[in-house]
Amino acid sequence: MLLQREAEFISLHAAQHERVLHYVLRRVGDVEVARELTADVFRIAWQRSEDEPTTDIAWLFGVARNVIGNEYRGIRRRRELMLKLADGVRAAAPSDGEVEATVAETLGKLRPRDREILMLHFWDRLSTAEISATLGCTENSVSVRVHRAKRAFAAAMPPELRTGHMDKAGDHSHGQD
Repeated sequence: MLLQREAEFISLHAAQHERVLHYVLRRVGDVEVARELTADVFRIAWQRSEDEPTTDIAWLFGVARNVIGNEYRGIRRRRELMLKLADGVRAAAPSDGEVEATVAETLGKLRPRDREILMLHFWDRLSTAEISATLGCTENSVSVRVHRAKRAFAAAMPPELRTGHMDKAGDHSHGQD
């Protein structure tokens, strides 16, 4: 059964890959991004092939459309995260691009654990309860980790850009915290 499934999928990939790639490329305009997203489309097709094998190009285009939407939402969330974290940066940075670069650089200096909790909280907009379920820890632990990660972020910012108000930067409670 698996060999037949693999053969059918290889046939689907060979027959439709170029069409899906061109569909995605026309919408995102970047070859590398289009390749990554097309790979995601076929990953989803493979995962679904066990339950619902399909050779329907319309279905693949529908999956591609959803994958592209997810990519754009991710880009928007990343931009929003940068802006929220940049709330603690003085207006000394003359442009949003420089602020985003500073925020990205600062995030890169953090421990992976701190970076992860900030990304879940600010970028993915998860509540404390949702982060707790995602990470498999208590809500209290999440609250402490978010607080410590904010402090680590503030400490990692260039001194001339700190305002001392990082605990309030991008604060949101989702009404559930």
